[in-house]
Amino acid sequence: MDLLLILTYAALCIAIFKIFRIPVNQWTVSTAALGGVFLIATLLLLMSYNHPYSSDGRIYFTSAPVIPAVGGLVVEVPVEPNVPLKKGEVLFRIDPRPYQYSVDQKKAQLAEAEQSVLQLKAVLDAAEAAAEGAIASRDRSRQSYERYAEIFENSQAKGIGTAVSELEVENRRGLYLTAVATAATAEAQARQARLAYESQINGVNPAVARLQAELRSAEFDLDQTMVRAPTDGYVTQVFLRPGMMANPLPLRPVMVFINSEDRMLAAAFIQNSLQRVTVGDEAEVSFKAVPGKIFKAKVASIIDVMAQGQLQPTGALIDPQAPERSQPGQTLARIEILEDTSAYQLPGGVVADVAVYTHHWHHVAVMRRILLRMSAWMNFVFLEH
Repeated sequence: MDLLLILTYAALCIAIFKIFRIPVNQWTVSTAALGGVFLIATLLLLMSYNHPYSSDGRIYFTSAPVIPAVGGLVVEVPVEPNVPLKKGEVLFRIDPRPYQYSVDQKKAQLAEAEQSVLQLKAVLDAAEAAAEGAIASRDRSRQSYERYAEIFENSQAKGIGTAVSELEVENRRGLYLTAVATAATAEAQARQARLAYESQINGVNPAVARLQAELRSAEFDLDQTMVRAPTDGYVTQVFLRPGMMANPLPLRPVMVFINSEDRMLAAAFIQNSLQRVTVGDEAEVSFKAVPGKIFKAKVASIIDVMAQGQLQPTGALIDPQAPERSQPGQTLARIEILEDTSAYQLPGGVVADVAVYTHHWHHVAVMRRILLRMSAWMNFVFLEH
């Protein structure tokens, strides 16, 4: 654009010399040259500070590598390259049979575990009934022992003969102690059966809870055999075919998904140029792919970070002389086009010239507008490589 300004001034000087028949000598030529240097330098400085221009505008987009969550044999690839897709539409399908078998196995194990819980309930009921019977038997043995002991003691106190011998009393005592031990054992078994039955995690038997979690995991893996579009967009360059293997490791993408929602036009400006630019300032865009056309736009936002200042956790100290920091870097401004561009072929990555017009020295903006249009007209002239 600087060259256009110089050429324009040179053409204007030649026209003035011809029209007004100004003699060409060292004084007139020197005056025109010095005046041109002063005039062009002043215009360039005013435009650079107040109406910055960038020839490094570009439409950026996001791409997502498609990596399956599970591995297996690809059995179907219904997606077509560069055909718009809605979120959730199928990209390709992995053979689901191994994962379906795993789901069926987990369902069978879960049913078995649920039956085991019912069996634990039956065991608990039987143990509690046995404990109640042992307690009743203990109580009867205690009563029989106490009755025999009382008869024997009364007979001894009166000094008369008794129908109960000391041996029978001891036998009754032994039966009572055996019943006490049996009742204690039955109660312990009942407590053990209750603990086994009532042991729960969030109200569910631990074995059942574990198998439910394993079943959900198996169902998730089965669902992942159907790989779907993460957002609205399309897949470009589909090389995957049925019969190929797709694996989540070693993190090798099988497709590249282009997100159609995250496109933005951003222009890179030198750091000095953005000091007077604010969000909402008027802008104009000229795409090299659309020669001669100027699109109205505005500054949507200014990205307040640059790649040259980026730090990531590594084992190395900050090196100011590192190649990625050898240049001062440029600031990106996001530009919002205010006109409809659907009638034009503007693929992601297309380049553009961008001019921003601030509220300062707005009269000088006319020169920037003229130069931008001249640059747009020059896009008609190109050579195929």
